[in-house]
Amino acid sequence: MPSSLVELRVLEGPNLYFPRAAIKLTLDISGLSAASDETALRFAKRIGLRNARPGHAETGFRQRFAARAVARLVRAVASESGTARLAVRVRSTSDPHQVVVAFPWRRRERAQVMGRAIGDVLDALLSADIETAVSEAAERVAASEPGAAPHTITPRIPVVAVTGTNGKTTTSRMIAHIARTDGRLVGWSNTDGIYIDGEMIESGDYSGPSGAGRILEHEQVEFAVTETARGGILLKGIGLTRNDVSVVTNVSADHLGLQGIDTVDQLAEVKSVVPQITRKGGWAVLNADDPRVFAMRGVIRAQPWAFSRDPDSPAIREILGSGGRATTVIDGWVSVLAPDSDADPLVELVDVPMTLAGLSHFNVENTLAAASAALAIGIPRDVVIEGLRTFRPDAEHNPGRMNLFSIGEVTVVIDLAHNEAGLEALFEIMNGVRRPGARLLIGLGVVGDRQDDLIEKLGEIAARDSDVIAIGHKEKYLRGRTFEELDELMRTGAGRVGVTSFASYPTEVAALSALVGQALPGDVVGLMCHAERQEVYDWIALQGGTPDSNETLAAKVRTAGGP
Repeated sequence: MPSSLVELRVLEGPNLYFPRAAIKLTLDISGLSAASDETALRFAKRIGLRNARPGHAETGFRQRFAARAVARLVRAVASESGTARLAVRVRSTSDPHQVVVAFPWRRRERAQVMGRAIGDVLDALLSADIETAVSEAAERVAASEPGAAPHTITPRIPVVAVTGTNGKTTTSRMIAHIARTDGRLVGWSNTDGIYIDGEMIESGDYSGPSGAGRILEHEQVEFAVTETARGGILLKGIGLTRNDVSVVTNVSADHLGLQGIDTVDQLAEVKSVVPQITRKGGWAVLNADDPRVFAMRGVIRAQPWAFSRDPDSPAIREILGSGGRATTVIDGWVSVLAPDSDADPLVELVDVPMTLAGLSHFNVENTLAAASAALAIGIPRDVVIEGLRTFRPDAEHNPGRMNLFSIGEVTVVIDLAHNEAGLEALFEIMNGVRRPGARLLIGLGVVGDRQDDLIEKLGEIAARDSDVIAIGHKEKYLRGRTFEELDELMRTGAGRVGVTSFASYPTEVAALSALVGQALPGDVVGLMCHAERQEVYDWIALQGGTPDSNETLAAKVRTAGGP
C-alpha cells in the first residue's frame, strides 16, 4: 500500500497558509475515503469529532469528512504531544483523493516528525488499532528532538517587495535604480540573480527566499528590493517576516498546473501573500486595473496605493475615498493623487524611456508602480523623477525586457514574453515601431513547464499577429518535455489560424538569425528570448547591430504613426 504522506515540505517563512513558518503536508486520503462506516466513526471518536457523519465510502460526503478529520487528527496529535491550540489549514486539490494540510512550526525537527506521524496514522487506519496508532504518534512527537527555529529574517533596512505575473522584474529594477539615484547602496534579487549596488554577485533565479536572505544579510546594503515569485512562496515560503512596501503588478495565467495551483484565482491568492505581510504603517501598491489584484485590498493591513492608466477609474475613487493614494496618467503626465488635494504631475511619459515614448502600456503600468513604491518608501519626489528619466530599456538597465536594436534598417525587439500577456505586449511594441507596409517576424519559443493549452495559445497568438513565424527552442528549459512535444503544441496553436508551414530551430540565436536574414528594410523582428540572452546580444553586435537610443526609438514611433 502506498504511503499516505505524499510530500512533506518545510516552509521557512510567510506562505499561502500562514504569515509565518509552516509545515505543508500533501496527504493521500484514499484509505479514509474507502474505509467502512464503522472504521470512519471509530476514527472520528478517537480524535474527538463528536456526532460525526462521515457518509458512505467513496462519496462526496466522505471526502468532506476526510478533510475535516485530517485537520482534527493534526490537532489531536499536537495536543497529546504537548502543543495546545495548534492552527491547522486544510485545502482540497485537483485530485479528490489528496488534500494539503498545513500548520505553523517553531522547531524544525519536531514539526517534521509530527508531519510524518500524521502520515503513519493514516497508513494504519485500515490495518491497525487506530486508538493505539494515534497515541503512538503523539508519543513519538513528544520524544523527538526539537531542532532549529525558523530562519525567517526580520529586516533591519527598508524593503520593497515586488510580485505579479508580468512586469515584476522590470518594476523591481526601476525601483532599485531610483533608490540608487538617491545615493543608497541597494541590494536586489530577481529571476536573473543577486545584485549589490548594480553589480551581479551571483547569477540564477533568486526570486525566492534565498535571494532575499542574501541581500539582507549583506552588511553594507542600505535598501532592499526583492522580486518574489509564485514558486518561492509555494515551495519555501517568503524569507522575510515583513516588508515596508509591496507591489503587485498583475495576475494572469502562468505556471498553472504546478504545486496545486490550477486557476488564476488560486494564483492571485498566492501572490496576495506579499501585500499581506506588508507592515501596518507601510503601503501596498496595487494595480487598480486588475480586478484580482485590486481585490487584495481586502486582506492587507497596510495602506493602499493604487495605480491605473485611467485617472477616472472607479477603483482610484474608492482608494482616495478611503484615505489611500493613487498614481495615474493625466494629459500624458505621470501624476500622483491624494485625498482632498490637486493632482501632482511628476514627469511626462515621453520623458520616461521605459514607456517607449508612451507606446508600451505594460511599461507605463510598470512606471506607475515603480513611482508609487519609490514615493511610498520615502524617496524624495525630485529623485523619483530623475530615476524615471534615466532608467532605459537596454541591456544595461533592463536586460531581456523590451530591448530594441537596429540592424541596418531592421528593428529587433528582445523580450522574455513568457506567457500570453507578455507576447501580446511584445507585439504591441513591434507594431508601434513598424513602418507602414512593413512586416512583423516573430521567433516563438516556450519553456516546458507550461500547460498544453497555454503553449498552444502562444502558437496561436504568434501566428495570428505576425507575418512570418519561426520556432526557436530553449534546450535549457525543456523541463521534462522534448523538442518534438513542444513543436507539436506550438504548431497546433498556429494551425488554428491557418498557419501550418514554418521552420523550427534548435536555439534562439538560430531562429533570430533566420528571421533577420529574410527581413526587409522597415521590418520588425521579435524574439521570445529566455535561454540565450547574452548569446543573442553577442550575435546582434556581430551583425553591426546597435541599441536604439531614446531619439532613435522616438523617430521610429513617429514614422510608424504612433504617439
